[in-house]
Amino acid sequence: MLNIVIQNTGDVAILRCSGRMVRGEAMQTLRSTVVSRASARIIVLDLAQVKFLDAGGLAMLLSLNEWAGRQGIQLKLTSPSKFVQTMLAITRLDRVFDMSSLDQVLQLLRCLPERESAAIGHAAMMAY
Repeated sequence: MLNIVIQNTGDVAILRCSGRMVRGEAMQTLRSTVVSRASARIIVLDLAQVKFLDAGGLAMLLSLNEWAGRQGIQLKLTSPSKFVQTMLAITRLDRVFDMSSLDQVLQLLRCLPERESAAIGHAAMMAY
């Protein structure tokens, strides 16, 4: 099962994923959640709590990366769990994705204009 908690901060959407990113309904949920954030300038997928990732999960990440590029959206992967790091390295996809640390994303958020930073306190949260 894949759980996603969403935090919107200005034009940055942070999706905290936990559980298993595997072929099937979980990947459709991830796709629809990311695509519904099409108005964001940056979409961050926090993968720190993802315990398992199969070929379907890797394919979905690639598909979302391509979709984001076509939309002019930056897709960033942050804090991948050890298992996800290993899978990305083995498949050499760690060279394809924009990988950032959580600290780098927080720095990015600090650089947002003041009016957008105020939205941090009004984050929208949702779980699947």
